[in-house]
Amino acid sequence: QVQLVESGGGVVQAGGSLRLSCQASGRTLSPNPYAMGWFRQAAGKEREFVATISYSGHTVYADSVKDRFTISRDNAKNTVSLRMSSMTPMDTDVYYCASRSGSSYPGNADEYENWGQGTQVTVSS
Repeated sequence: QVQLVESGGGVVQAGGSLRLSCQASGRTLSPNPYAMGWFRQAAGKEREFVATISYSGHTVYADSVKDRFTISRDNAKNTVSLRMSSMTPMDTDVYYCASRSGSSYPGNADEYENWGQGTQVTVSS
């Protein structure tokens, strides 16, 4: 079982930046390859894909965050980060870190096996 713990959420003004981090732990991690992703969800809405990164560093972003958000990972530390910039109130959500074993890095939340507890991000106008 893999445990994921997010940190770094908070309140930021529109146009500002915020960095989220996620620490993964568990006996099924490295050296086995695994992908990590970020998703977000507003109350009453479905979980939305934000970004994902493969074990080797390939990335995919949602169109809504492309060129504003950057996902990165440190395999030695089992961490993944999401750097968010030029934020707007539309980015206000609970952000979740997720992981899945294997080399693929899909944008479908249903294909991820492990989830963090989520961290609130609020962008004020």
